[in-house]
Amino acid sequence: MNKKLSFFFSMLLVLSMFLAACSGGGKSNEPASGGEKTDGNENASEADPDVPQNLRVNINTEPPSLHPGLAKDATSGTVLRQTFEGLTRINQDGKPEEAAAEKIAVSDDQTVYTFTLRDATWSNGDPVIAKDFEYAWKWALDPKNQSEYAYQLYYLKGGEDANLNGGSLDDVGVVAKDDKTLEVTLANPTPYFLELTAFYTYLPVNSKIAEANPEWANDAGDNYTSNGPFVMTEWSHSDKILLEKNDTYWDADTVKLETIEMIMINDPNTELSMFDNGELDWAGAPTGALPTDAMQALKDDGRLITQPIAGVYNYKFNTTEGPTANVNIRKALAHAINRQELIDNITQGAQLPAMGIVPPSMFPENEKGHFPDNDVETAKEFLQKGLEELGFKDPSELPAIVLSYNTSEAHQKIAQAIQDMWKKNLGIEVTLDNQEWAVYLDKVHALDYQVARMGWLGDFNDAINFLEMYRDAAGGNNDTGWESKEFQDLLAKSATEGDHEARQQLLKDAEKVFMEDMPVAPIYFYTNNWVQADNLKDVAVSGLGDVQYKWAYFE
Repeated sequence: MNKKLSFFFSMLLVLSMFLAACSGGGKSNEPASGGEKTDGNENASEADPDVPQNLRVNINTEPPSLHPGLAKDATSGTVLRQTFEGLTRINQDGKPEEAAAEKIAVSDDQTVYTFTLRDATWSNGDPVIAKDFEYAWKWALDPKNQSEYAYQLYYLKGGEDANLNGGSLDDVGVVAKDDKTLEVTLANPTPYFLELTAFYTYLPVNSKIAEANPEWANDAGDNYTSNGPFVMTEWSHSDKILLEKNDTYWDADTVKLETIEMIMINDPNTELSMFDNGELDWAGAPTGALPTDAMQALKDDGRLITQPIAGVYNYKFNTTEGPTANVNIRKALAHAINRQELIDNITQGAQLPAMGIVPPSMFPENEKGHFPDNDVETAKEFLQKGLEELGFKDPSELPAIVLSYNTSEAHQKIAQAIQDMWKKNLGIEVTLDNQEWAVYLDKVHALDYQVARMGWLGDFNDAINFLEMYRDAAGGNNDTGWESKEFQDLLAKSATEGDHEARQQLLKDAEKVFMEDMPVAPIYFYTNNWVQADNLKDVAVSGLGDVQYKWAYFE
């Protein structure tokens, strides 16, 4: 590692927190979880050659997209982290390290990165070249491709202009200087940029394949070329995905698993039963879910593994129409929720009540948050203000509020409990509505809802990741219709603030503005809870809730 990169990592440790925990699903995120972390070199002699190295996990549901530029959720991200590799990869200690890039040089002003690619091939034998990264990033920024995660590439010089304002993609700060050299110019110094280059929106795409066949990512087969530790050899839609070890992967000697079978069972009781029957090697987060009714028994048996992650479970409000367009109605609904009761009686996974949207691992004061939990009296005051503003005399005059959630036992129980709280505490009628995951995502993104359950797991270890999605009403993951000039200005100032403490304060001020307008009601901060086979080792679950199997093995 060159001196500039060593210095950069030192700065990154100061400016950004590295969490050592577990990982989950997401942004539009579903949480997930993993296993033990050790030095990746330790497992080389421990995998038993007589033990089948075939991992079986549940990913709950069909991934909405396995195109890196279109992926927008934890399920898709889980598959992509195994099959693709970015310029960097988050290692078992939660830190970015060289991956597709073997050398990284950073300019003195921290805005120009020069990545030298290692010798590597796509799963079809094509060389991985710098153009594959330039092509993939500019493809996601091209507005005609409607990438909901394009804003993750706004850190590139000219990225936002190209995606939002009709700017030229030729002016975006990513250039393949030759097959082995990628030069990246940022709009501002970004201390966590090497974490971003490990995220799936920054993954490369085989430009030769993609240019010849725009539908390359829709199915397993010759066109679905990848460059990671595993290759996808089967995609039986809504049934299962089969990954096999990629023998041409540059670090193939580290990979011990021969296959990963990912089934799609959206029933926690079935998932746990299959684990107990030896049909799965893992049950629960980060890729699946455990039945809430089984949590206490699993704790008592000493089988339950629990790790906090940087993620928040929340209810988004449609701020464009209906009662939830009124800020005081939104505040009333948010204040009238008893979060601790939900955790104690339903989730039972040692979650933390959330009265803010940035996890306490990033903002420690959010262990307390911006308002008290279960503050019914204040909720009633907000409700009365909102009713007056809407011209109603009584809560019974409000049209029934529709609370939407994606199909899940836990989501259903939480929604039913909150439905009762809002009725009991505020006298508001609530109807429940649920859809399968892919359909649900489309409805929420189209603002075809009133109140909608959603989760968000951090993509990188910085509070901006929990705030920037709400910067623009039309932003890819905003999905509330809310926008604030004051909020936008604070985020813009934070992007150019070089002092870490001053920048943190700007972000805290932005969260305060956000919570004052309440376009989202936070419910709890996530933990990952799971059980795993006793002889399964080194599944890497990060503090952001994502999982990697590159180092996993059975002893």
